[in-house]
Amino acid sequence: MIESLDIDNLGVIESAHVDFGPRFTVLTGETGAGKTMVLTSLNLLLGGRADPQMVRREGEDESAARASVDGVFSVPPSIAQEIDEMGGAVDDGLLYVSRTVPLNGRSRAALGGRAMPASALSRIVGSLVTIHGQSDQLRLRSQSAQRDALDSYGDAQHKELLASYGHAWKKAVEIANRLREVRRSSSEREEEIARLSQALELFDALRPHEGEEEEMLSQIQRLTNTEDLRRHVGASLAFLEGDEDTDGVIDLIGRALDCLRTAARFDHSLTAIGQRFKQSALELSAVRDDLAHYLSTVEADPETLAALHARRASLRQLMEGRAADISGLLEWEKEARARLQALTGEDDNPESLERALAQAQTAVLEWGDRLAASRRQLGAELSAKVTSELHALSMPDANFTVSWEEHSPSSTGLEDPVMLLQPHPQAPPRPLGVGASGGELSRVMLALEVLLGESDSDVTFIFDEVDSGIGGKTAVEVGARLARLAEHHQVVVVTHLAQVAAYADHHLLIEKNDGRTSIRVLEGEERAGELARMMSGDAHSEAARRHAYELLGLDMPQSEA
Repeated sequence: MIESLDIDNLGVIESAHVDFGPRFTVLTGETGAGKTMVLTSLNLLLGGRADPQMVRREGEDESAARASVDGVFSVPPSIAQEIDEMGGAVDDGLLYVSRTVPLNGRSRAALGGRAMPASALSRIVGSLVTIHGQSDQLRLRSQSAQRDALDSYGDAQHKELLASYGHAWKKAVEIANRLREVRRSSSEREEEIARLSQALELFDALRPHEGEEEEMLSQIQRLTNTEDLRRHVGASLAFLEGDEDTDGVIDLIGRALDCLRTAARFDHSLTAIGQRFKQSALELSAVRDDLAHYLSTVEADPETLAALHARRASLRQLMEGRAADISGLLEWEKEARARLQALTGEDDNPESLERALAQAQTAVLEWGDRLAASRRQLGAELSAKVTSELHALSMPDANFTVSWEEHSPSSTGLEDPVMLLQPHPQAPPRPLGVGASGGELSRVMLALEVLLGESDSDVTFIFDEVDSGIGGKTAVEVGARLARLAEHHQVVVVTHLAQVAAYADHHLLIEKNDGRTSIRVLEGEERAGELARMMSGDAHSEAARRHAYELLGLDMPQSEA
C-alpha cells in the first residue's frame, strides 16, 4: 500500500506532499494542474524512464536543477525480507523509496535507504503497485502472469489438479535425472566421487564455522602487531599513572577533586559537580586497571600466528572454485554431501528406470490433459464474464477471449493462455496491451481485477484514463466496480468524472494557484463543490451542487438550498 508521496521540482509541481489512505482514492483537478505529474512520480518509483525534460527549472541554476520523488510503502514480511537480503532496511513495515532526476547527469534510486539500480525498483515496487492505462505497466502482460491469474480464479478442485500435476512432473524429472546419472560413464562418476570425497575430507579436518574468517583476521592482526600494541598501550598507561618525576593524569585528577571538595565547603552547589567528578575519576581508574590487565596479556606467539596463517590458507584452498566465503562454503558442504550420497548409492538398473520414467511421463500427460481441460473451462467462464463487464463499461461490441498455445510438457503444464481483446467486430483479437487505447485497456483490466477477486491483496491498483470516452450510466458502473475492487485492494484513480469520484473513500484535489501546484484533501461542502465543477464547470452552480450532494448520498445544507 502507498502511504505517502513527496514530489519536488517535477514538471508543474514545485513541491507537494500526498498522504494516501486505504481502499479507494481519487485524484481530480483541472487540466494542467498536475495530475499527470503525480502519475509520473509514481512511475519513477516503479523504475520508469527518467526524462530530464521533466525537471522544473524555474529559479534554479540549471547545473543544480533536479527533480526528486520520495515514497513510503507498507510492505508484507516477504518483501521486507527480500529488501533486507539486498542490504536495504524496512522500518516497522514501511519501505522508503526515492528517485532523483538531475537536469544533467544520471538519475539515482534508493530502496530502503540503500542505493539501487532502477531495475530493483521495477522488481520490488512493481510487485506492490500496478498502473493500469499504461501498457508498459500491464500486470497481466506475460503468459505466466495470465496463467497464474487463471489458476487463482479456480476452485479447490482446480487447486488439487495443479498439485497433482506438479507432483507428477517432479517425479518424472527426478527419475530422468537419476537415469541420466546411471548412464554416465563409470570413470566420470568415479572421478567426481574422488573429487568430492577429497574436498569433504579436508572440510571435516578443518570444520569451519560461521564468522571464523573474521575471527582469524582479528587474531592475526593482533599477533602481528604485538610490539606496537605494547608500545602504544604502555604509553597510554604511563600517561594515566605517571612516573617518579611526573604526576599522571589520575594523580592530577585526584588533586583537582580535593580542591573541589574544599571549595564545596563554601558553596554547596559544587557538591553535585564534585560527585560527577568523582564518578569520572573512578571510571578512569577502572580504565587504568583494564589497560594494565590488557598489557599483561599482549605477548608474541609465533607458533599460534603460524597456525592461524596455515589454517586460513587451508580454508582458502578449500573455498577456491567452491565458495567466496565461509558462509558459502557451509552451503557447498551440504550440497556436496547430498551429491556424494547420490553418486555412491546403490546402482539402479537402467531398464527399470526407463520403465519407471515411461510410467511417470504417462502420468504427466494424463494429469496435464486434466489440468488443461480445467484451465480451458476457467478461461471460457472468465471470458464470458469479462465480456459482459465490458459491455456494461461502454464497450458494447468488445469481446474478451482466452486462447491457448500448446507446448511440450513443462513444470507449468501442457499449454499457456493468451488473453485476447477484440474492441469491435471489425478489429482482429489482439493480446492485452496491443492495439487497445489507454481507456479501453484500463476498463479491461478493471473488469479482470474485479473478477479475479481477493488474490494478491497487497497489490495497489492505479487507474489512469479508466473513464476516457464515457459518461452518464457507464461512469456510475465504472465507479461502482472501482469501489468493489477497493474492498480488497488499495485503489487510486485519476478521473474527470464526478460519478466516479463520488464512490471514493478519499478525495484529493490537485490545483494550481499562481503557477504553483498543491494537493489537498476534500471533504463535505468542498468535495461537493469539486464534483459540481466536474459536472458543469462551475463549482457554485446550484443545480450541479444539488446533483453532487445526491451522488455523495448527502443532504444539501439549508444554507445552499
